[in-house]
Amino acid sequence: MIRNESLLILVAVLSATVACGSGTGSEMASADADRDMAETAPGPTTGDGAPMFEVDPFWPKPLPNNWLLGSTIGVAVDSRDHVWVVHRGNLGANEMPAALDPPSAAECCFAAPPVLEFDQEGNLVGHWGGPGEGYDWPDSNHGIALDNMDNVWIGGNGGADSHVLKFTRTGEFLLQVGEHDHEGPDSLSTTRYSQVAKVRYSAADNEVYIADGYGNKRVAVIDADTGELKRFWGAYGNEPDDAALPPYDLNTAPAHGTVSTDKSGTPQFRNPVHCADPTNDGLVYACDRPGNRVQVFESDGTFVEEIYLQTRTLGAGAVWDIAFSRDPDQTFAYVADGMNEKVHVLRRKPLEYLYSFGSGGRMAGQFYGTHSIETDQSGNIYTTETYEGKRVQKFRYVGMGNPTGDVGVAWPQ
Repeated sequence: MIRNESLLILVAVLSATVACGSGTGSEMASADADRDMAETAPGPTTGDGAPMFEVDPFWPKPLPNNWLLGSTIGVAVDSRDHVWVVHRGNLGANEMPAALDPPSAAECCFAAPPVLEFDQEGNLVGHWGGPGEGYDWPDSNHGIALDNMDNVWIGGNGGADSHVLKFTRTGEFLLQVGEHDHEGPDSLSTTRYSQVAKVRYSAADNEVYIADGYGNKRVAVIDADTGELKRFWGAYGNEPDDAALPPYDLNTAPAHGTVSTDKSGTPQFRNPVHCADPTNDGLVYACDRPGNRVQVFESDGTFVEEIYLQTRTLGAGAVWDIAFSRDPDQTFAYVADGMNEKVHVLRRKPLEYLYSFGSGGRMAGQFYGTHSIETDQSGNIYTTETYEGKRVQKFRYVGMGNPTGDVGVAWPQ
């Protein structure tokens, strides 16, 4: 018994010595760990099976200045693999008592600037945004994108938001596309948009795709330099129609995961059209959020196919946003579902449903209003949460496997 106790003490002392070693030793251990991690890190999301993920509960690092995020409604990744988010700063009085007039707390807390830039380690490396000279800041920020020059595009879904904005990465204003203070839908307009949900850049033709939106029922495409409207279309490539649609009918809803190439579904998008994302092979994926479907088009608006997800979902719908894996073929697509609180994983070609991860809740890896989604060059996923979720999360790509069904919270193994 004494020998065992002595051995335990010796192990404890040795462990403490390693953990509290000299600066040089710690740096060498850190370098060795980084090198080992690099050697064992999974490659791009390709091959058989499906990509798997685990949440990084310590990303991003705490914000400075007692800053807090409000409803976080856009995420994008730039050429440096920096992660950008846009949020609304809509905090309650009990969340930021120090910002009240007069303040009821000495230090905590304040709304962070609307646009935040993080590096891969989760450090905040840039921040800006808000009203300024020469442009109309959205009444309700919604969606963020970066183009091939790392210029930043922002939309808005406030009642009077009928435009998108373009800035340099440091926040210098470049371009406003569309008119502000226009209320009401007009899906045939060539000068106005209506409560834009998302913008995404396509380098192939230097174009920006607009999910238009909470008011209009269309995908719109503009020139990234001039802002000129080039084309637009509605569901199935139809001319968009703003007429009211009948209620979503659970009795005729297709099964979850159904893929269809015909045009038998609802002939127009429901509001909002929540994403319109181009791919490297010339396709465009549009989120019909309350229609519980992703529609796929050629870049000219020709309908290709659609997939239905969580088709028993009412209310705000199941198809909130989409992102693609970064391998050359963009083999996989990831769909954020803010009502069922999960991420759906799809194979793009042939289009098929694979599995989902996540659950409702406030803990790391859970979701409350899964709103926006994006990937980085290493295959990691980033999600944002609206409503009272008010955060951004990182899900590390950990390799390929064969998950099926709903695997629940992507907790580290």
